[in-house]
Amino acid sequence: MKPTSLLFATVLMTTPISAPALAAAVTPPDAAKKPHVVKAPFGAERNDEYYWLRDDKRENPEMLAYLNAENAYVDQQMAPLKPLQETLYKEIVARIKQDDSSVPYRERGYWYYTRFETGKDYPVHARRKGSMEGVEEILLNVNELAADKNYYNVGDYEVSQDNRLLAYADDDNGRRQYTIRFKNLDTGEIYPDVIKGVSPNLVWADDNKTLFYVENDPETLLTIKVKKHVLGTPVAQDVLVYEEKDDSFYMGVGRTRDDKFICIGVESTVSSESRCAPAANPQEFVVLAPRERDVEYSADHLDGRWVIRTNWNATNFKLMTAPSNATSRTQWKDFVPHSDKVYIEGFELFDGYTAISERSEGLERIRLLRPDGKEEYVKADEPAYSMGLDVNSEHDTPWLRYSYTSMTTPATTYELNTQTGERRQLKQQPVLGYDSSKYTTERVWVEARDGTRVPVSLVYKKGFKKDGSAALLQYGYGSYGASMDPGFSTTVVSLLDRGMVYAIAHIRGGQEMGRAWYDNGKLLNKKNTFTDFVDVTDGLVKQGYASKDRVAAMGGSAGGLLMGAVTNLAPDKYRVIVSQVPFVDVVTTMLDPTIPLTTNEYDEWGNPEQQKYYDYMLTYSPYDNLGKHAYPAIFVGTGLWDSQVQYWEPAKYVARVRDLNTGSLPVLFRTNMDAGHGGKSGRFRRYKEISEYYAFVIDELGVSKDQVQ
Repeated sequence: MKPTSLLFATVLMTTPISAPALAAAVTPPDAAKKPHVVKAPFGAERNDEYYWLRDDKRENPEMLAYLNAENAYVDQQMAPLKPLQETLYKEIVARIKQDDSSVPYRERGYWYYTRFETGKDYPVHARRKGSMEGVEEILLNVNELAADKNYYNVGDYEVSQDNRLLAYADDDNGRRQYTIRFKNLDTGEIYPDVIKGVSPNLVWADDNKTLFYVENDPETLLTIKVKKHVLGTPVAQDVLVYEEKDDSFYMGVGRTRDDKFICIGVESTVSSESRCAPAANPQEFVVLAPRERDVEYSADHLDGRWVIRTNWNATNFKLMTAPSNATSRTQWKDFVPHSDKVYIEGFELFDGYTAISERSEGLERIRLLRPDGKEEYVKADEPAYSMGLDVNSEHDTPWLRYSYTSMTTPATTYELNTQTGERRQLKQQPVLGYDSSKYTTERVWVEARDGTRVPVSLVYKKGFKKDGSAALLQYGYGSYGASMDPGFSTTVVSLLDRGMVYAIAHIRGGQEMGRAWYDNGKLLNKKNTFTDFVDVTDGLVKQGYASKDRVAAMGGSAGGLLMGAVTNLAPDKYRVIVSQVPFVDVVTTMLDPTIPLTTNEYDEWGNPEQQKYYDYMLTYSPYDNLGKHAYPAIFVGTGLWDSQVQYWEPAKYVARVRDLNTGSLPVLFRTNMDAGHGGKSGRFRRYKEISEYYAFVIDELGVSKDQVQ
């Protein structure tokens, strides 16, 4: 259910619509119906004839046979589009500089970076001592670690304070249950210490032998315990440092900016709490301020004080300070006041200034605040863009690193000298064969049905005519306060080059327009998210950006909920729907606290054990609101091992769509049998998946398949 970044796109200009090239009709798989009643605590009952598709162990032969049959059906239906898929894949991969590397950053005398090798799927994490002219030391060659694995991911790695030891957390099935391993960077030795069932979140103490980590509940995957492991001792003897009893909270560990404290942070949707201990002797963790419902805060430490971002009497958040020994909010003092028009998203502490990331009118900016109160803003050059703080590993420098991108500008890393004003570009993502001058990005506003103005980011190739003939792909998310900022996607270029337009609808439920934007798109306001999306579609069609018969929509995870909801609300307004790892069975999932993440989500969706939330959620839950309609062409994707949106949600959804669909457009359901929420691992594998659903959209919208403009 948690956010996933899914980039997609599209819209045609003048290419004539042709008949879809999908294979001739073949009877799709038909899942068996088995009566099952889902009950709510207050007595409400619903029939779920496909509940049997749920198998927590992923072993039921009948269920697996059904998923495999669906995959075979996709293969058969998409066979005529194989050449197009291959063309798209080759185009996308051809834009990638295969031997690329990240911008190095310095930490404790070493320069750290990640690089890729030509033809390889996974990164190499490395460092050099003193300067980038030093001898390369490989921390992890993930290509070697991933050899012979269908899925592999290194979620986190941390080097000890003496620079000699490496701890890393890996996952080999996509379920996000990680295993911690240890490596001696002097000798290359892999230690026998292995810690299983954890989140990818690691912190070393100053003694260079004690590692703090977060243990997951094996069933719900909730982060429930912080433990510490001393190298060379049995894992079974690891000491419990903290246990979180409230299952609506997430938990993590980290170091402060000045490295003086190790902190345990816990947070729910509406509350948070930090407890910290000296990194030199982390025996007693002291609460910075006790948790209180509807009060959120996060803190960092530098120069003998805490700086705290909080919504305490500040809807859009403010910054406050507190002494190092603070244990109560009564000790906090205002630093950067609250503003109704500016949402404070984060901050970074430096010697001599504070960098604040914030939002105004739906766009990001960075404010530099001096000790004397003087301030300035980092400048942007385009009407729609994304800007944010980058890796700033050291606080004793005048150089601020920040990232910049737009829908036409590849990801760029800049370094700004906050004393002299000098700006230098450290790197721009190389995109082979791409010329940004051939594309245009816009920011437009659409009025929703209740009068709210919704921002929309658009991109298309120059020469596009706003005459209402184009094919549009509209992307949205709209949950958890996650902002879908306009950034560059190398895959989208293949769609733009075929005359398509791509739009991001910054709908309520995100946080693009401040905290109220989020609050007005969750709980009993959730349906604003869905109606905003539909109203944006209507607005873009009315303004001539698209033909009303050539609109596609895409979303994933909670954005898949959005797709399911708008498909029910306005099935006639979308020609194609692409829904990845979709959260579509809202009520049943939220009634089951054993499902990973459910209890953490009560303040996002509501707890359906309370009838007012049950009744409201039931009015929009996609699975529960399917009816006899002519549905759009639909492509649904999932991962068998997904721990965030379980595979059975989309499986049940597709089975019921097939029962009720009165139309003739294709409904396809692809399951990655060895992947989780993020799809297959590896930088090239995922482009195979993208090329498949791109081909589906291109074909259904009648876009020119072969000619690139």
